[in-house]
Amino acid sequence: MSSPVSYWILNSARNSIATLQGGRRLYSRCVSSRNKSKRTLFSWASNTLRNNAPCGDFALPKAYRHTWTEEDDLHLQLSPEQVNEVLRAGESAHKILDPVSGAPSSVLRFESNQLAANSPVEDRRGVASCLQTNGLMFGVFDGHGGHACAQAVSERLFYYVAVSLMSQQTLEQMEEAMESMKPMLPILQWLKHPGDSIYKDVTSVHLDHLRVYWQELLDLHMEMGLNIKEALMYSFQRLDSDISLEIQAPLEDEMTRNLSLQVAFSGATACMAHVDGVHLHVANAGDCRAILGVQEDNGMWSCLPLTCDHNAWNQAELSRLKREHPESEDRTIIMDDRLLGILMPCRAFGDVQLKWSKELQRSVLERGFDTEALNIYQFTPQHYYTPPYLTAEPEITYHRLRPQDKFLVLASDGLWDVLDNEDVVRLVVEHLSEAGRHKPDLAQRPANLGLMQSLLLQRKAQGLHVADQNAATRLIRHAIGSNEYGEMDPERLTAMLTLPEDLARMYRDDITVTVVYFNSDSIDAYDKRG
Repeated sequence: MSSPVSYWILNSARNSIATLQGGRRLYSRCVSSRNKSKRTLFSWASNTLRNNAPCGDFALPKAYRHTWTEEDDLHLQLSPEQVNEVLRAGESAHKILDPVSGAPSSVLRFESNQLAANSPVEDRRGVASCLQTNGLMFGVFDGHGGHACAQAVSERLFYYVAVSLMSQQTLEQMEEAMESMKPMLPILQWLKHPGDSIYKDVTSVHLDHLRVYWQELLDLHMEMGLNIKEALMYSFQRLDSDISLEIQAPLEDEMTRNLSLQVAFSGATACMAHVDGVHLHVANAGDCRAILGVQEDNGMWSCLPLTCDHNAWNQAELSRLKREHPESEDRTIIMDDRLLGILMPCRAFGDVQLKWSKELQRSVLERGFDTEALNIYQFTPQHYYTPPYLTAEPEITYHRLRPQDKFLVLASDGLWDVLDNEDVVRLVVEHLSEAGRHKPDLAQRPANLGLMQSLLLQRKAQGLHVADQNAATRLIRHAIGSNEYGEMDPERLTAMLTLPEDLARMYRDDITVTVVYFNSDSIDAYDKRG
């Protein structure tokens, strides 16, 4: 028999479905609670986008009525082992080897995981090392209006950054190899690839545009390449520009043309970190987030935010938008806490509907695309006067790593919607303690049976016999399984994991998390070497 919690979640979801007259597509409206301990409230109504902003960041894929059956109730009967299998299916972990130079890496390892709510999942993630320059790159990419833009950005952005950092000599070698049709120098080593690569024919188009970019860098005659802040800034904006231009250019191949359209008309926010020794740079465009877990000399833990969410609750973003548009638009730039009443984040890749003129949008879409089959959502916001309203320009933060900086968490907004920064740090610290990475000092304590029994009871109470080995999994578990008091509720967790695909997105977002652990000894050695 299913629990009351399970039935509440499922019946509430079931009762929220309404079949719209005149069509099968359903649009959702989210009324976001500012209390991060509670889930979003949902109501379904008209399919008019002006009056009904879609759930999540942007438009949802098509959804259809779900007819409840007894089989669905049986699916609620997941065992704890099955729950763990679902939660851990997207796990990834990698130990970072010391570079060839022999200097210990400032990064020990990373742990990552992803849990889908959309089908297919719209989040992406990536981890790669730069082979022609120094540094590791970590990224989280949150797609909306489909997964195409997030997929493209996750595959391409790191290459733009890596090329931006190359010296003049290395770029010349790259160009000479292309001209002579010889093997090109390897640019990246993927430690966590962002997913199945899109078609080779399309990838060749992407390489052509990357080559144009490095040719322009060659024309600058910079011996040492861009600095990392410049590289991040230019790479974000250049890739977004290329995404826009690729669909405007005439393309003969239908597959390439269709995919380019999907990439440009969907969108993605991005948060990436570049770590080179003690130098940490974070670039963010949108509402993904990065934080540091810091342990002070007295043993106390704290959180150091490295990004600001680019949304309607960010006063600096509101001021920026008002500066960039006429005063007459002050009341219409943000409506219902969304950009033009449509989009939650104020910065993103793609989303050309909020960047192009109306005339350009019409001229591109009139080339015979089957927009319905491609799931392209066509709309014009009511108050669309002075585009572009959206930018992919990142906000960049530099932080010099210290021995007390223990870990970095990058995650999509599916995590931050339900867990605040301090909760995330606390959960990772608990994970480290339980996994034995920060073992308690028992040297001064008597190792008697009473102590051992006490420790065993504590472990049983905390459920450590099924402890997650991956910190990202622990964060996702608590994000969807915690009740309104912040306590883990196994019944709620099971119910959230057994929601059918067409209902899951009503109660949670895609969640992608990467936790990066730093080597305090290596960082201390960097400091001593100056």
